[in-house]
Amino acid sequence: MRKTSLLKKLILDEEILVMPVAHDAIAAKLIELTGFKAMALGGYPTTATLLGKPDLSLITLIEMVTHAKNIAEAADIPLFVDGDTGHGGVINVMRTVREFEKAGAAGMFIEDQLFPKRCGHMEGKQVIETDEMIAKIKAAVDARVDPDFVVCARTDALGVMGIDEAIERGNRYREAGADLVYVEAPTSKEEMLRINREVDAPTLAIQIEGGKTPFFPTKELQEFGYNAVAYALSTLYATAFAVRGVLKELMDKGTTSGYWDKMFDFNEYNQFLGLEALRDKEQSYNK
Repeated sequence: MRKTSLLKKLILDEEILVMPVAHDAIAAKLIELTGFKAMALGGYPTTATLLGKPDLSLITLIEMVTHAKNIAEAADIPLFVDGDTGHGGVINVMRTVREFEKAGAAGMFIEDQLFPKRCGHMEGKQVIETDEMIAKIKAAVDARVDPDFVVCARTDALGVMGIDEAIERGNRYREAGADLVYVEAPTSKEEMLRINREVDAPTLAIQIEGGKTPFFPTKELQEFGYNAVAYALSTLYATAFAVRGVLKELMDKGTTSGYWDKMFDFNEYNQFLGLEALRDKEQSYNK
């Protein structure tokens, strides 16, 4: 089964699809190794990983596509990516879809923020007109080569214009052809329940440690009506925390030995990366 078809199937399955975000290729391998069925990639972790900067529309389309390609190649599970605002107007949206398809992504979302956009859990967002976003969704649907490539429409209207507007936009985006609808940053259980009652489409939730949306176990999110959930920054935050810890150990004690129980060692890491299998493959051509 193609990864696009698999992602669409997983979204529509009875069980909620849990997609940790892979901020880099190592995280992608670990997500697959742990047993998750799909993964995602966001603009926030990409900007942080590549530039060490906050999510303020600093990443270009090609930087994002290249990062997505490397992550998609690191694991065999479907990858769902962040298309931001589509990187421009409807023609730009069409190119964005095609570039992510060529990179090996199985789906993507585009959002209705005004460029330059910012992380959906930050203040100061603005949104474009509904009709402008509908045109982008139609362009995205028309541009995909694989009809199963998942097009998700994200609206940031809740934090700007209120939940009524966000729900109306969600339904209109679905009518325009979106396979999945993502209402960004609800701030209460009641809002999350209402979104799933009133948006007539498969829905996506995002969980961010310290973000605006309350945290719930995945089973509860499924009970709320969500079809999929992405953990947008968990691997990024955990990695940064661990790296800070080992560097502090080295600075304070002049050695990392007290931190070894929280690390891979040389042989373990090479085994994790599949070094032995690659060496065997290499040798098979020299016989």
